[in-house]
Parts: sequence; C-alpha cells; structure tokens
Amino acid sequence: MQNRTIREAKKEDCPRILELIKELALYEKAPEQVTVTLAEMEECGFGEKPVWGALVVEVNRVIVGIALYYDRYSTWKGRRLYLEDLIVTEAMRGKGIGKMLLNELIAYGKTKNYNGIVWQVLDWNEPAIEFYKKYNAEFDAGWINVSIDF
Repeated sequence: MQNRTIREAKKEDCPRILELIKELALYEKAPEQVTVTLAEMEECGFGEKPVWGALVVEVNRVIVGIALYYDRYSTWKGRRLYLEDLIVTEAMRGKGIGKMLLNELIAYGKTKNYNGIVWQVLDWNEPAIEFYKKYNAEFDAGWINVSIDF
C-alpha cells in the first residue's frame, strides 16, 4: 500500500470524517442515529473551545480511517483518553490501518501524560473484539451503557 500517512485531523477533513461516521452507523445498523451536522462537528473540533481531536490515515491522499477521541476524567484513574470511534472504511479493513491508528493514539496518550484509553465495542462486532484482544484490552461486561438525549 503506497502513500499511507497518518496525521492529526484538520477542519477541512470534517466532511470526510462525517462520511466515515455515517458508514460506521450503517455497519452498526443505526444510520438514523447520526444527527450531528457538519457545522457542529467543525465548531466542536476546531472552534474556540474544541472538545474532540482525531487522527486520520490517508492512502493516496484519501482519508480511509479515523480515530476520534476526547478527554475523559476518571475519579479512580485520573486523565484518560476516550476513543469515541476507530473507523476504517470497509474496503481498507485488514490492511493495518486500524493498528496504525490505535498505535499512534497510544503513543499520543503517553506523550501527553494520560494514563490509559477507554472505549466501547458492540458485543456482536467480533472483528473489532478480536482486534482489541491483540492489545490485551480489558473487556468489562459488568457495566451498562446509560444516556439521556436532549
């Protein structure tokens, strides 16, 4: 695979990032759940008070994968990164893109003095679960996801 690069996301990447998010939602059988607008994504990532960051992998100058993250604070563990989404477009899965993203995010977290990364994975997403097992990730079945929409 030629011309593969990884870098921090820029504002002009937001349309492609949103495309990948919608692709993931379709894979997870919930496309109607993506309600974020491009304007909100741009403002929240690159406005006056950004709340998220992302790494992107490009192949031949096309974004094929993202790791979107933000700060999380644990009263038990302290500063941690929260990996909101690790997405690799379907055509590029199995080519080391996800590994590239997760390795870079781990390195970023270490250099910024975070003490870990947390995320969620759907219990039926066996390819993702097997991928995370390679990192000796801990799976905690004892917690139930809770949310409130406004």
